[in-house]
Amino acid sequence: MAEQKVDNKGLGSLKAKIIFTLVCLAVYRIGVHIPTPGVNGLAVSEFFNSQNRGIFGMFNTFSGGALSQFSIFALGIMPYISASIIFQLLTSAIPVLESLKKEGEAGRKKISQYTRYATVVLAVIQGYGMSTWLASQTSTAGQSLLSSGSIGMFPFKFVTVLTLVSGTCFIMWLGDQITEKGIGNGTSLIIFTGIAASIPSGAQRMFELVKSNELNAVLALALLVFMVLVIAAVIFMEVAQRRVAIQYSQKLANNNMGSLASSHLPIKINFAGVIPPIFASSLLMFPSTLAQFVQTPWINSIKDSLNPDGIIFNILFVLFIVFFSFFYTDIVFNADEVSENLKKSGAFVPGIRAGKSTADFIRYVLDRINVIGCLYLCVICILPGLLAKFFNIPFYFGGTSLLILVGVAIDTSQQIQSHLLSRKYDSFLSGVKIRSRRVQF
Repeated sequence: MAEQKVDNKGLGSLKAKIIFTLVCLAVYRIGVHIPTPGVNGLAVSEFFNSQNRGIFGMFNTFSGGALSQFSIFALGIMPYISASIIFQLLTSAIPVLESLKKEGEAGRKKISQYTRYATVVLAVIQGYGMSTWLASQTSTAGQSLLSSGSIGMFPFKFVTVLTLVSGTCFIMWLGDQITEKGIGNGTSLIIFTGIAASIPSGAQRMFELVKSNELNAVLALALLVFMVLVIAAVIFMEVAQRRVAIQYSQKLANNNMGSLASSHLPIKINFAGVIPPIFASSLLMFPSTLAQFVQTPWINSIKDSLNPDGIIFNILFVLFIVFFSFFYTDIVFNADEVSENLKKSGAFVPGIRAGKSTADFIRYVLDRINVIGCLYLCVICILPGLLAKFFNIPFYFGGTSLLILVGVAIDTSQQIQSHLLSRKYDSFLSGVKIRSRRVQF
């Protein structure tokens, strides 16, 4: 009976975490549909729908459609993501931040606090830029994007910046609550929810194309099968590892003979994750964004040459992904530190001398793995453009969005499995304690 009580308690705790997470995500989705004061909702929606390609389309996808409605969550979680990536890179480049990272939990809290301050700064800058830019734009029908009863320009900018920054801070707080009291990583789940919200509309558009005979039914079925295979391939690559064999030298307790305990050092095939595609796409979309604010001939020519469907864009996209994959891996993964830790723990790679030789071997393995990871990322990231160009698919399938969806789903499922295993382990220990007490009596 005691074991059953512990088991039910564990299930209840997991259920409460899942319900809390779903409630928080529902609150986020409600906020996506609350408009920012002073804007013309219909005109803004019409304008952003005409700008759905490029960086606005990417940001709108990550914000779950909040940008196209210019809601209070229009900035989404992107300022926090940008600040986190910046500090993650700075931690490996600036000695002060690197020393904070080595301090343990207290140092990580300080870095997290600095990241939040940077998030507010980035949100203020982006909010001011978006409010200034929005006030100067008109819809395709020539209608102002501001409401007719809008207040003066300076009060509008002040209210807009305050609203957008508050919305970003609330999303950041909501993500922290999910991470602490719910299940999964809160920030990742918020992005996951925003991307997943566009799936039903994409499926509906595809069904309408088939219904109107604009898309062949056989081709549509073949595309669905292809999508399933691509998702399966992404799942396989996201969990794939290169396991470097290592052995530990140990002393037996009963005699002086030595023994070898085998283990392995796991290295993910896609070590850099979604960081290279995000960096590469943001860099390539920058001229398009700049052209919206600065109207000069040379910027417009660069913008036209970097069409997402063009060859130049895709070639540069692939090159940037490769560059950022190796750059990010080199900054984050310290082979010398890993080699030193193995040496201190009495571990070694069979056939490789400890110290510098082990570090060089790990770098060699990591570089070879990175080649496979880069090829995988490049194929997935150029897939949406190829499908749209050759098969006229009305929605994007693949790219950074697919990587995020699969990665977050895998991470959340692993956390749920870990919670269930922990519950079974606690139940087992509780049962052992109860039986030991009975034996004593």
